[in-house]
Amino acid sequence: MDKTALLRRLRLPVVASPMFIASGIDLVVAQCKAGIVGSFPALNARPADQLDRWIGRIEEALAQHDSEHPQAPAAPHAVNLILHKTNDRLESDLATCVRRKVPIVITSVGNPAAVVDAVHGYGGLVFHDVIHQRHARKAAQAGVDGLILVCAGAGGHAGRLSPFALVGEVRDWFQGLILLGGAITTGDHVLAAQALGADLAYMGTRFLATPEAQVQAAYKEAVLAASAEGIVYSDLFSGVHANYLRSSIAAAGYDPDKLPAKGEHAENFGSESMATSKVWRDIWSAGQGVGRIREVLPAADVVTELRRDYASARQRLAPGHS
Repeated sequence: MDKTALLRRLRLPVVASPMFIASGIDLVVAQCKAGIVGSFPALNARPADQLDRWIGRIEEALAQHDSEHPQAPAAPHAVNLILHKTNDRLESDLATCVRRKVPIVITSVGNPAAVVDAVHGYGGLVFHDVIHQRHARKAAQAGVDGLILVCAGAGGHAGRLSPFALVGEVRDWFQGLILLGGAITTGDHVLAAQALGADLAYMGTRFLATPEAQVQAAYKEAVLAASAEGIVYSDLFSGVHANYLRSSIAAAGYDPDKLPAKGEHAENFGSESMATSKVWRDIWSAGQGVGRIREVLPAADVVTELRRDYASARQRLAPGHS
């Protein structure tokens, strides 16, 4: 699948980001059926031998959808691989993705060169997430098809840079797909991402407040109750800076305003234990776009709302529109 073919298959220019714990089979299938790329971290399929079963179930559900709705086929699905040296599943998970010919592989935290070679071998695409120019250039040199610019305000592991700065700088030299993440919550935001020069919006937090998200009800309620000021950026909990819900940090017994500078958990970053650790179970990740999330809706309804608002924003900004 080439980049042009991917864009043609989307009914909205959005890739749903892979969220630890939250993204599972049901959420991915719902997202893809609705016309956006659905994704999940390979580490969410536990134990490791479940990854093949997860991908198989997604393939079957999407194939059935396509046969029943040939006029509105599903968007491609994606699997996220953590490249960090502590991920002892990487080799086997990559082999599973290659065997299953996963259309898109999203890579994080490391050099994607080996993944690019393997995935390009069967015609798949590789998107790599970055938070600054240095890693973006390294990933481009490795041959990735797309760069995911994870900017300030994104849920989970996120950077500090404004999208107004990073997108333009990367677009100056990168000819592949650019995906933009960082507090993107509405259809207006999706259009704004394109106006900045991105091809696709990268959206995670909005899908936490869906029945399909594999998180407890209290997490979803905390998302609904939060605002941008309720997000705390810290490297205490995983050794890498990430955004978390202030309320969950306080509930776990920490003072959100007096967190130590850095945690001691970096050695677990990318390992399977990360996906089941207390950090991700009890201290909840979310992006600064939470203030625009007001109710729990099925993922399909979320995408419908996004498409409507995206179309409305385009019309509102069209020349001659009053």
